[in-house]
Amino acid sequence: MDRQAKIAARAKRKRRIRKRIAGSAEAPRLCVYKSLRHMYAQLVDDGQGKVITGLSTLNKEVSSGVKKTGNTEAAKALGKAIGRKAQELGIKSVVFDRNGFKYHGRVKALADGARESGLTF
Repeated sequence: MDRQAKIAARAKRKRRIRKRIAGSAEAPRLCVYKSLRHMYAQLVDDGQGKVITGLSTLNKEVSSGVKKTGNTEAAKALGKAIGRKAQELGIKSVVFDRNGFKYHGRVKALADGARESGLTF
């Protein structure tokens, strides 16, 4: 599969997913993005169109405990960190948006880390 076809397939999956899910103030959308080197996670309130909070493996609190920022260990650490930050803001449940990425590897590790820190989805 060439690069353009891969990008188009992810965009198609993303549109299909976003038709069905939306975040609210009570249960914001946990939006995940991954690049080759880093991962990013945001809590989004789609009702107001605002990002509540966000973290990435670029943050010192996440990257200080891991060797590399582009692996499942770093993704799990990011999931735990975003879960703790959500708990501090009083958010207990979220809607998981995998952003067109397949649910395995780093995306699954981030979700597992968020669940371990107390988020429900």
